[in-house]
Amino acid sequence: MADTTLTEGAAGAPARKPFPLAGVAVPLLALALLAYPFVFRLPFQHNLMILVFLYASLGQAWNILGGYAGQSSLGHAAFFGVGAYASSLLLVKFGIVPWVGMLAGGLVAVALSLLIGYPSFRLKGHYFVIATIVLAEIIYILFTNWPFAGGAEGLFLPLLPEGVVNFEFHSSKIPYYYIIFAILAVVTTVVFFVERSKLGFYFRAIREDPDAARSLGIDITRYKLIAMALSAFFTGVCGTFYAQFVLFIEPNNSLNFMLSVLIMLIPVFGGSGTLWGPILGAFILIPLSEFTRVYLSGAGRAIDLTLYGLLIMLVAIFEPRGLWAVVTRFRSRETLKWRFWKSQV
Repeated sequence: MADTTLTEGAAGAPARKPFPLAGVAVPLLALALLAYPFVFRLPFQHNLMILVFLYASLGQAWNILGGYAGQSSLGHAAFFGVGAYASSLLLVKFGIVPWVGMLAGGLVAVALSLLIGYPSFRLKGHYFVIATIVLAEIIYILFTNWPFAGGAEGLFLPLLPEGVVNFEFHSSKIPYYYIIFAILAVVTTVVFFVERSKLGFYFRAIREDPDAARSLGIDITRYKLIAMALSAFFTGVCGTFYAQFVLFIEPNNSLNFMLSVLIMLIPVFGGSGTLWGPILGAFILIPLSEFTRVYLSGAGRAIDLTLYGLLIMLVAIFEPRGLWAVVTRFRSRETLKWRFWKSQV
């Protein structure tokens, strides 16, 4: 969006000052989102935004590995699932509070990422993608046949007294809203600093030309593992949140292959390798999915997937870099117009 204030240029044509996105729009958007639960009070409206924040967080986590480091993964459901199962098992079997379980879930996901990342990074291109799919399916099969974790029947979390300590809120979804909003803010802040750090430059160098990066002395395997560990940690944290939100986990809702596809689809659609792309993608794709599910019910089965495919085709044809590139190009054009007008005054 651009500021509507128009100023006459030297030739009489109006010049439009570009809207200061980071300085004004972001704080305003944050305030609007903080006030959202008190403006829109229906449970569906709260649930919708919780899912948007959850998948935006997952998209940001994937973006560290797939967007910045260029290692496209279709196995992130494994990190999500082990995060969900780790915290849930600690709660159900040992009575450990979910907040500790959230940290444990993230660390277990990191351990898994390092375990599968080192051999997988010896592969390149589509071979790496296939390897991540295979490894995620192995994790899926293991949990489906593991009686300690509930097997194919899943695991019900106990109903505990409502409160922050127990991470359970039965009378309102609003606390869940603010918790996942905080998680999204944290992961976005981490991506912001990674993007502008030496680590981010190393990631992008590896993405653009691994051989050139290696010739400059960058330890490619080491930095790929760092990217994967960061990505896995936040994905595992989101898995813990999801488990506490629904109070039931099973392989089909936490380790499913389609979950990996959606996690990747959101940043690719919005703009991988950018800070705001995954958030933009989540704000478009998740409401699209939820509204088709609610308003079309059984008649709309898989329509959201069809629309996803159509949108991805359009983006691939007209703007392969994602929707955020469209926003960036528009803002760049407005900025150039403003600078040209200033130079003529």
